[in-house]
Amino acid sequence: MKKLYIETVGCQMNMLDSELVVAALRRDGYELVRTPREADTILYNTCSVRQHAEDKIYSALGRLKHAKTHHPHKIIGVLGCMAQKDQKLIFDRAPYVDLVVGPGQLHQVPDLLKSVAAKRGPRLEVSLDRTAGSRERVAESFESYDPLRTPEMRPSPYQAYVRIMIGCDKFCTYCVVPKVRGPEQSRPPAHILAEVRQLASEGCREVTLLGQTVNSYRYEQDGRSWRLADLLEALHEIEGIDRLKFVTNFPKDMTDDLLQAVRDLPRCCPYLHVPAQSGSDRMLRAMKRGYTVSDYREMLGRIQETLPRAAVTSDFIVGFCGETEADFQATVDLVRESRFKNSFIFKYSERPGTKAYGLLPDDVPEEVKRERNNTLLAIQNAISEEDNQPLIGQEVEVLVEGPSKKSAKKSAGGPVMQLTGRTPCDRIVVFDGTPRQIGQILPITVYDANAFTLFGSIVTQHVGPEVYSLGT
Repeated sequence: MKKLYIETVGCQMNMLDSELVVAALRRDGYELVRTPREADTILYNTCSVRQHAEDKIYSALGRLKHAKTHHPHKIIGVLGCMAQKDQKLIFDRAPYVDLVVGPGQLHQVPDLLKSVAAKRGPRLEVSLDRTAGSRERVAESFESYDPLRTPEMRPSPYQAYVRIMIGCDKFCTYCVVPKVRGPEQSRPPAHILAEVRQLASEGCREVTLLGQTVNSYRYEQDGRSWRLADLLEALHEIEGIDRLKFVTNFPKDMTDDLLQAVRDLPRCCPYLHVPAQSGSDRMLRAMKRGYTVSDYREMLGRIQETLPRAAVTSDFIVGFCGETEADFQATVDLVRESRFKNSFIFKYSERPGTKAYGLLPDDVPEEVKRERNNTLLAIQNAISEEDNQPLIGQEVEVLVEGPSKKSAKKSAGGPVMQLTGRTPCDRIVVFDGTPRQIGQILPITVYDANAFTLFGSIVTQHVGPEVYSLGT
């Protein structure tokens, strides 16, 4: 068997891409191994959203130079967003790399590996630049890679990501995604429904729909216009799927019909990830986000009115070009007021290929970015811990995902181990259980909580499913 090592950096979309590549290569006779040292083929599936992610990959490639010299048969490949962005630069910085493949060409990876193994030289396969032709021509060069897969190819047989669209047309000034993922394109509903039915038949219980701006989904089919609410309604009828989630949402596309669908469809989880990015109108204009802080607050108000028990999470960038202390304090105010379940907070990282690069000076000092990042993170963590405390003593519904990190480190395989799972609102819960409970949806009584985790015990008596709430 050929031995494959793959490392993934980035978002859920990258994780799904890696899963599908691995599935294809497993069918081609590859076996996954745990370290690059064991592998015949080493692949890095990459992210370009932040400089740190790229630095991590280039450092990993640097460590392979010696291995490639002594084992020239090893094949080294770079996949994904950094491959699309840097292209030939990867070969310049690491000339021993054999394969550079963009996200729109991942379906070619098995054949490209065969070509490299046949000594036909390094291969570069990427999509067209956004300015290299008409929108239709560029879109055709970004092909969605969504073959049906089998449960053993997924990290969990009970949970799966399903891509419903690729690309992005928002062109936020800080973001490289429109360049590396291409124009926004929605998949046909029939394809999505077929994929989810297949997943259900394999025992999958939770599906998370993916899109760069997932609530922008739109597809015209047989005279009917499909939006995300319509898709959720159709998916809700598939027997065996207990939970439906979707990420990531764009604030301006958070429509009332979508909120009502989440409210009215019991299998739709009341968990909404809606990045704000800043609490300052001046920064939002510079970021070209297309909404004001007032618009964002109005959206939060509609969520609260329609889904009062929903968990809302957000993203924030600190230290964007020209951000003043007053701009940052406006973000602090929004976080304190909104009381997000959690927020992902990032220091601004200048990215070649974005609208901001070369046009807006990256003028906030690194130490100021770091201080603002730590301040906002501390505020959010305090809110998360405060809002988790009232859950102590309550029962929550948990889809059991597997052993916790603590159990995994101990290689626990006995009759009792610490398990982890998530509530419908995406809260992490750890508790003692048994391996046979993995994949079940169980009632758990919470006895402790911190900012990140609920700690609980399995409710042993039989309780009817009608008492469990999707609002936790």
